[in-house]
Amino acid sequence: MKTLQTPFRYDYVGSFLRPQKLKEARRAFDTGRISHDDLKKVEDEAITELIGKLKELGYPVLTDGEFRRATWHLDFMWAFDGIGHEPTKTGLPFHGEAAMIDDTYINGKLGLTGEHPFVEHFRFVKQFEDEKTVAKQTIPAPAQFLAQFAMPFNRAATREFYSTDEELEDDIVRVYGKVIHDLYAAGCRNLQLDDCTWGMLADKIGPSLYGTTREGAAAIQKKHRDINNRVIAEAPSDMIVNTHVCRGNFHSTFASSGPYDGVADILFGEENVNAYYLEFDDERSGGFSPLAKVSGDKKVVLGLVTTKSPKLESRQMLIDRIHQAARYIPLERLCLSPQCGFASCEIGNKLTQEEQWAKLRLVKEVAEEVWG
Repeated sequence: MKTLQTPFRYDYVGSFLRPQKLKEARRAFDTGRISHDDLKKVEDEAITELIGKLKELGYPVLTDGEFRRATWHLDFMWAFDGIGHEPTKTGLPFHGEAAMIDDTYINGKLGLTGEHPFVEHFRFVKQFEDEKTVAKQTIPAPAQFLAQFAMPFNRAATREFYSTDEELEDDIVRVYGKVIHDLYAAGCRNLQLDDCTWGMLADKIGPSLYGTTREGAAAIQKKHRDINNRVIAEAPSDMIVNTHVCRGNFHSTFASSGPYDGVADILFGEENVNAYYLEFDDERSGGFSPLAKVSGDKKVVLGLVTTKSPKLESRQMLIDRIHQAARYIPLERLCLSPQCGFASCEIGNKLTQEEQWAKLRLVKEVAEEVWG
């Protein structure tokens, strides 16, 4: 039986709103009132219910909704040797609200003792696959990992253990390679790299965030391309590797703005992914013309339906925008999804579970009308 391959005509990024019972169990675990085994039972139950709902809606791709994570990216990092974290006092600056996620930093040489916990997380989802569905695993992109520890706010801590970015990059590639091969051995054939770095670099303040000039930011784009491509090259040839490009998603707020024009040549032309999940839900993402730079036969998943608001988009507006995008890239290489996850962090975005499902029903209905 041929393995189903992402992306699909109607798809999603990966995270979902946590049910209340899971949030309560997490608080109980954090305060020592229940054991890790007790928490895992609640997680398993919530994920099983989520997957049942996804199958009921007719979606061909399955994830665990990132229900075992506090954030979309940091939990992945915390599992490696050489990474420390502690509750933040300042948070990360988002539009109108600080994202209060743990400060995360290098405190030793990167390593991986045993198997990364995300591999076992994947195995749990894979058991639910059938002839109509396939599991995908989402992890932060290598460029996101590099940016976390090489950007100015963390650089001093990193330099205590890595004298150059190149040394750090080599270790990132090494530990990612082990995770990818362990995921592959567990049966993973669809991997998604989530990446906010391109959103930062597309923003007019991007160079200052990286402590560099506009010319320096161009060099950083190439550095991010290179580390992503080095890790993608670690994947076996029959593993699909896609990426989601984000501008920040915390409690319905955002971190970055700016069209794709400034990053399109390198991101769309030179990153060796199979497909891009791209945000296009509002004016912060600019127009579709940069899609003309998408090279080869790579696909684009248009994130036209916002996860930041409960308001349901107009079906005709979505159909019209898909055809506008098709002026720059063939319609058969396009797909449709929400612009980001519904809960990139445990707090989730400001909509209800039923509003979340209404968004996914709309995505499927529009995709079936456009592509049949």
